[in-house]
Amino acid sequence: MSRKAFAGNELLQSLLADKKSIAIIRKTDPETICAFVRKTWGERAFYRVELVRLTGGWQLFHSMYEEMEAALHREIAVEWGNAMTLIRLGRLYARNLIRNLALLGEPDAATDAGSLDFGAAPILALGAGPSLDFTLDELMRLSGGKIPEPGKRPFRIICADSCLEALVEREIQSDLVVILESQHWNLRAFVGLKNHGIDTAPDLSSLPASVRVLGGKRYFSVTHWTKLRLLERLEREGILPEAFPPLGSVGLNTVALSLRIGCGQVLTAGIDFSYTMDALHARSTPGHGDLLNRLNRLRSLIPANAAFREGTFAAVSKTLGQVRSDPAMRNYRNLFEREFAHNPRLMDITGPGLPLGVKTVSPAEAFGILTKGSEMLLCDSLITNSSQKEKISSTKMADFINREIDYLTSIKNILTGAIPPDPMRLDELLDKCDYLWAHFPECAGRGGWRPSATDLSFLKRVRTEIEPFEKCWEIANEEVKGKK
Repeated sequence: MSRKAFAGNELLQSLLADKKSIAIIRKTDPETICAFVRKTWGERAFYRVELVRLTGGWQLFHSMYEEMEAALHREIAVEWGNAMTLIRLGRLYARNLIRNLALLGEPDAATDAGSLDFGAAPILALGAGPSLDFTLDELMRLSGGKIPEPGKRPFRIICADSCLEALVEREIQSDLVVILESQHWNLRAFVGLKNHGIDTAPDLSSLPASVRVLGGKRYFSVTHWTKLRLLERLEREGILPEAFPPLGSVGLNTVALSLRIGCGQVLTAGIDFSYTMDALHARSTPGHGDLLNRLNRLRSLIPANAAFREGTFAAVSKTLGQVRSDPAMRNYRNLFEREFAHNPRLMDITGPGLPLGVKTVSPAEAFGILTKGSEMLLCDSLITNSSQKEKISSTKMADFINREIDYLTSIKNILTGAIPPDPMRLDELLDKCDYLWAHFPECAGRGGWRPSATDLSFLKRVRTEIEPFEKCWEIANEEVKGKK
């Protein structure tokens, strides 16, 4: 053995001895490898992937090596993308959740999404993609020009908030509207619909104004956008509603909810993850309305700038036509297939959208599936499960909120010197109130890790977060007291 080869062998042996430096696994499927990396090194441990060709195996199984490398690249991109989202929006998610907690103590207007049960009734799950126009027009034609209202039709309609106006424009009443967005621009989806009495399924982290605007019953759920001890405390107290995985898209959440609350067929439409040259969204949706509002002599209705911006690409739709998409939409499409393709109850109505990895049916076939329940007894818009959770009393909610306020007050008193310093107590309180710092750049997406309580920079930033969160808790407390 040459000196160079011997040195290389020594290096390999030293790497093999260090369990954190190198590992050998037997299974080669991408999901197993990605799961192993997450479990061994945690999130945000790597910035990039380099393929090291130690043997000639990569020449024999070239496609397998490429697939593994691509999977790890995607995994790292998702991890860092999630971290960036948490840095920008994590604070807003937590504040919205605090404000919405007050609604869980309402006696009649709010309950848990887990209490919903649509039984075996077919469900039409709708998004705001361009194919929604084609689908609704066809279903209305097959229905004789008008889709019956809830209680007079054998199927249910669950729609994303962004396509609610498209239904209202066609005089179609939805059984349930899914609300996920945490930012204020989401209010565009409810223009002219205040206090219309439409039932909603909001996420606890969604914009409080969006949750309150429609005035119907609210069926709350929660997305664990990151690991928080606040969420764990809420769960222990029996306050946390039905949990859903963090899918990141209101369209995906609509499908997940539809599959969760019924046992019948679920048909999707308007969940395209693509757009055409002349349509980014369905007619009458907020996105389409913005396009019309900006129309002038110099701006066309054809959104060429959006269709050909950097990163976009051409793709083939379910109908074999050409559509446009971008990396973010493609990732959501891949997530849809990964989450739902195995479910035989789910079907997609054909249209100018990307294939979703599930069975595709025509509007006529979809209409037959939706109306086959006509032999079933028509029932009210929403059926509630008899095994629903016990209602949360306003007293229980107020007690929880007051404890949280006490935690923040104690942290503030220690940091300002109002009480003698207590390092152990400060560490404990910082861990309890992790929503104060979970969105910090060095903490986001790292499973609850934070700098030491002796880090002055970290403590100064925590100090600036306390008053705004205290205000949110106090507002929530006042709202709860008003319901007693």
